[in-house]
Amino acid sequence: MTECTRKSLQFSSLSRKKILADFEGGHLTSDGGALLLREANRRTGLIGALADCITDPREPARIKHDVKTMR
Repeated sequence: MTECTRKSLQFSSLSRKKILADFEGGHLTSDGGALLLREANRRTGLIGALADCITDPREPARIKHDVKTMR
C-alpha cells in the first residue's frame, strides 16, 4: 500500500507571498507545476546547462535574446 506524506514543502517566496505545498487538499490550482519547475531549476541549474548544449544557428549580429535568456 502507498504511504502518503503529510510533510509540508516550503518554496522560495514570490514577491511578498509565501509558497507552501502541504498536500492537505482544499483550493487547488493548475499553476503548481510551474512553481515546482522553477524551484528544481534554481537548485540544479538544469535549464542553463541545457542552453549551453544548444547550438544557435541564428546570425549573431541579429540576435536580441540568446538561448539562455529565452528560458
